[in-house]
Amino acid sequence: MKKKLIFATGNEGKMKEIREILGDLDYEILSMKEAGVDVDIVEDGTTFEENAIIKAKTVMEATGSIVLADDSGLEIDYLNKEPGVYSARYMGENTSYRIKNQIILDRLHGVPDIVRSARFVCVIAAAFPDGTIETRRATIEGRIAQEPAGENGFGYDPIFYLPDRGKTTAQLSAEEKNEISHRGKALRQIKEIL
Repeated sequence: MKKKLIFATGNEGKMKEIREILGDLDYEILSMKEAGVDVDIVEDGTTFEENAIIKAKTVMEATGSIVLADDSGLEIDYLNKEPGVYSARYMGENTSYRIKNQIILDRLHGVPDIVRSARFVCVIAAAFPDGTIETRRATIEGRIAQEPAGENGFGYDPIFYLPDRGKTTAQLSAEEKNEISHRGKALRQIKEIL
């Protein structure tokens, strides 16, 4: 019987990517819902790393299984990496990304492209039953666009411009996104220790 590997998420799209990358490991890969895990996770860390660890440890302590968790978002250098630490929660959980994106664009109004550097960050934490914690961090480097562009995105995708591709991440095809995925990069790094 395979050991369980639980990923602290209920997001089916995320689980698809996780299974594609980790599927050849000798684990039964489950989401929290599939594993029957119902715990409150209070993400009160101040970095992506801290929040990924909080999620992984909370679920590991409830299940005794190996648990992976991620935290990700956008860092903007010109804004001292703000809203970086908690970009998904920047300006409140219930604020739409359209409004969040417009506020970021307004704050960067008049700032030249050369200093609008930013990155999507994904940190994955692995919590093991023996108390060991490992983290891996991966990024996609780019910059904040002057205006939103593209329909194939969510979150900050329409304002995250990739100079080497000449378009925002919301303008990428699904195949292009998979090729450069920051979560995919972090998953491949964490796979090496599983």
